Amino acid sequence: MIFKSMGRNGLILAGFAIVATFLVIMTSLVTKEPISRQQEQELLRVLNQIIPADQHDNDLYQSCTVIRHPDLGSAPRRVYRAYVNNEPTAVAVEVTAPNGYSGAIHLLVALNADASIAGVRTLQHQETPGLGDKIEIRKNDWITSFNGQRVNGEDDPRWAVKRDGGMFDQFTGATITPRAVVQAVKRAALVFENNQQQWFSAPANCYGESSGAQS
Repeated sequence: MIFKSMGRNGLILAGFAIVATFLVIMTSLVTKEPISRQQEQELLRVLNQIIPADQHDNDLYQSCTVIRHPDLGSAPRRVYRAYVNNEPTAVAVEVTAPNGYSGAIHLLVALNADASIAGVRTLQHQETPGLGDKIEIRKNDWITSFNGQRVNGEDDPRWAVKRDGGMFDQFTGATITPRAVVQAVKRAALVFENNQQQWFSAPANCYGESSGAQS
């Protein structure tokens, strides 16, 4: 009798598990496209902040190409390319600062064709609220201090926080976070200077099939 009851309960639990799994899969399928559209819109909003409309007449999102470079992070990186009349004007490249106070900080760094910084935005981080999170544009305008700056070689002493003798402010009670961001932006600028020709001529291949150097 006991074994019969256990068997029946086991079947009931198995049935619930199957139904729950089915519902999770269906929910994932139904929400996948809306989430993807929402992520695309958010990315476009950020891209248009750091690469203004007058700097491109192409679709930034579709002109994306995937690259790999150890100075930008271990994972493949997306590079969004801007053109005016088919002439390269700027890029926005993903880069990771692995040495934030609370882990990796993911950034999007926009660079003009002359290698000056067009803008920087923080995409994702886990820094301390009220301290390190000032790298977010909605919390503080510190991230705009990169605008218009250039890196004069790997040994450029200005590319550090002021506590280290550089030109960028640190935050009160939080030096590690801005230091990590400054170093990551500097690396992105140097990698761009050495690779921009290849980046602009690479096929667009971030979203689906390759479609040529730009879209």
